[in-house]
Amino acid sequence: MNGPVNGSGALSPARLRPRDLARLASIGIRTRKLRAGLSALGIAIGVAAIVAVLGLSASSEAGLLAEISKLGTNLLTVTNGQTLFGQTAELPKAAPGMIGRIGPVTDVQYTGAVNNANAYKSPLINSINTNAISVDASSLGLPADVGTTVAQGTYLNAATQNEPVCALGAAAAQRLGIDRVFPGERIWVGGMWFYVTGILKPALLTPEIDSSVLIGFPAAEKYLAFDGHPSEVYVRTENSQVNAVYNVLASTANPESPNEVDVSQPSQALVAQAEAKAALNSLFLGLGAVSLLVGAVGVANIMVISVLERRSEIGLRRALGATKGHVRVQFMAEAVLLSVIGGAIGVAAGAISTAVYASAKGWQVDVPPLAWGGGFGAAILIGVIAGLMPALRAARMSPTEALWSI
Repeated sequence: MNGPVNGSGALSPARLRPRDLARLASIGIRTRKLRAGLSALGIAIGVAAIVAVLGLSASSEAGLLAEISKLGTNLLTVTNGQTLFGQTAELPKAAPGMIGRIGPVTDVQYTGAVNNANAYKSPLINSINTNAISVDASSLGLPADVGTTVAQGTYLNAATQNEPVCALGAAAAQRLGIDRVFPGERIWVGGMWFYVTGILKPALLTPEIDSSVLIGFPAAEKYLAFDGHPSEVYVRTENSQVNAVYNVLASTANPESPNEVDVSQPSQALVAQAEAKAALNSLFLGLGAVSLLVGAVGVANIMVISVLERRSEIGLRRALGATKGHVRVQFMAEAVLLSVIGGAIGVAAGAISTAVYASAKGWQVDVPPLAWGGGFGAAILIGVIAGLMPALRAARMSPTEALWSI
């Protein structure tokens, strides 16, 4: 149709109203539902992958930070480092006591590696099958200090620390095939039987304890020829004094050789681990981008075919007064509408997947704006790019060329 007469007396082309443009753009989708649905599916899969990867990454990090916050960021660890000759150094036996005299320190617990002993389910197991289980002497208040509790039974106490009795870390219990504590439950440690009194829950801040068999210091010295030197000291401090205590721990633990002492903050290591894990998400984002590319090819394909199949429609509209711009906008809008539908489905699917998985893991559900906004924006951009060439091709058709194909 021709538009109104302008000031010079010539007819000016009519403009497409948004309602008419939306109706025209939906013609190809409504008349070819299956083909349009399959093309939109490629976009939806790519967007869902992007939203889910970013959402799960954010939810996992939020859950980890919440867990760290609950356990506290005021835990510091002191471990024996190396001498100038590359040998393993020793912490003085008095190191825990000296550390406990630091004013802001609120609690000190410690373990000592019993290097000459291994733990097995029974003496019949080959000695090389250690299952990466370590044997450590332990102070009595260790679980509360490192942020864990007893899952089964009881921990060491003033009586059992002197006897052949042990408690198991979560991973050590699993590797030994022990899931609960029965009266008389025992394992073979250092050539003799030790009775199991308890199993600890996983220790997020100190995973080395999970794979340990823990016995009392007096029992380790009495039955396993342990030298009594601590190898790891766990220090709780006042929250406002963590950095100050960190700076003096090495010189306090071993005044003669502070360079042979390693000091760390487990919460910082876990945060760094979470950030490193997030870096792996680029791989999955790449897979999502590939899916989006496949979806873009599908949209471009369906639009090219649509232009070829609808030449008669294009010719008729041009003959009735539609301009090249009208035709170009119609097919461009159709491609964008197809991508918007796929993008919306993908965002919904990715958000739902994130919510379900995060809830199952007990994480806080977090779908950042970058995830759904970026995914939806990428879908629209793909629609514009994929529809550009078919739209230009349709606009270049002359009415006679298009009508000739009827």
